[in-house]
Amino acid sequence: MAKIIVLDDVSDAGLLIKRILERKGHDVTPFTEEDETLAYARSNEVDLAILDIKLKRMTGVEVLEELRKTSPKVKVIMLTGYPTLETARESLKLGASEYCVKPIDKDELESKVAEVLAN
Repeated sequence: MAKIIVLDDVSDAGLLIKRILERKGHDVTPFTEEDETLAYARSNEVDLAILDIKLKRMTGVEVLEELRKTSPKVKVIMLTGYPTLETARESLKLGASEYCVKPIDKDELESKVAEVLAN
């Protein structure tokens, strides 16, 4: 299946996504630090990145922008507990494929991941 990275400043959120997606056979690596996530993506082949918009030092949109420089083909799903039209537009403009609202809905996450990976 797919190699997926998850970046969320709340480690429990990343671990929840890891548990959900590993049941579907994916290889999931969660992160809480932006720089560790970007370093991992530079040195590993990643199929999908799931990025929270509100992080510690950067925004998920900024991480997406950096990720695009080294991994232009990686697919991206943005996560947020604070959905706004502006962040949705910005994320999609930078190449995010989807947008999930927190709290994470297991079925929605599974279907969006399957949909994004299929395209």
